[in-house]
Amino acid sequence: MAQNKNGYTRLENPPQFSVNQPPPPGFMMPPPYNAGLPRGGPNASVPPHTAFGNPMYGQGGSGYPQHPHPPAAPHFTDAYNQPYEVAVVEAGHRDPPPGYENKQFIGSGLDNEAIRRLFIRKVFSVLSLQLAVTCGFVALFTFEPHVKLFVMQNAWTYWVGYIVFLVPYIVILCCGEFRRKHPWNLISLSILTLAMSYMVGVISSFYDTDIVMMAIGITVLVCFTVIVFSLQTKYDFTSCYGVLFVCFIVMLFFGILCIFLYNRILDLIFASVGALIFTCFLAVDTQLLLGNKSLSLSPEEHVFAALNLYLDIIQIFLYILRIFGRSRG
Repeated sequence: MAQNKNGYTRLENPPQFSVNQPPPPGFMMPPPYNAGLPRGGPNASVPPHTAFGNPMYGQGGSGYPQHPHPPAAPHFTDAYNQPYEVAVVEAGHRDPPPGYENKQFIGSGLDNEAIRRLFIRKVFSVLSLQLAVTCGFVALFTFEPHVKLFVMQNAWTYWVGYIVFLVPYIVILCCGEFRRKHPWNLISLSILTLAMSYMVGVISSFYDTDIVMMAIGITVLVCFTVIVFSLQTKYDFTSCYGVLFVCFIVMLFFGILCIFLYNRILDLIFASVGALIFTCFLAVDTQLLLGNKSLSLSPEEHVFAALNLYLDIIQIFLYILRIFGRSRG
């Protein structure tokens, strides 16, 4: 051994040993370069790495044989030469991730919203035509003296109109298939509207013109306010439908009692309660159109929805007319 100027030791005669001889004592063998790689051998999936085709040398191909169908579970070794298995999935037969199994892809709901808006417009269009016809009958029976005189002399025509009203009303109310069948549903609704308009005109002819006009104005104000409020509020009025139905039954028995025990104060109370209850029914029937409450109507039920709103408005008008008439005496 000799030492150079920098103080480093140089081996003049390094130890010589062959591949077949064991290394001298104290000589540390480096770890094999294929530690952690697939084992080579005749039964292994990957042959031993060589200089040619070895990715460590950057020459030739990948060094791996082309197997059309790789084995199900090849054996691998880790850094400590411990064997382990890795699952292999063939291309084209990969299982989906757990989060996408049996997943239902739902649309954005824009189509349903468009259908609901079209349904609402159709209902209010039909309702506008019904109210226009009724207002025409009321104006005719109120401002035309000859028609008013004819109605007063022939009161039986009111009951004829009531019977004509009941037949299509019961059919529309009870027969779901019939009220969804075009054009019979519109024909029945037209007959019902004409009969109801005639009855409202007959009732209006027994009151003074100024009382009828005040009742019409208050009815328009109340109904417009209730409809706009019901369309904008987040409160669900449809959840109170059962309570309103019970109140309506109680009001019917109270009305029968008022027939036998006629009193002006009782009649005013009955008319006020009736106007209040049907105002609540108007709010409920308006929210049934929206489709985002606990109860809603199908978009096919535009005739039934228009009928409910029409009858609510007519009842509010008749009860307000009755309040003004009884208050004046």
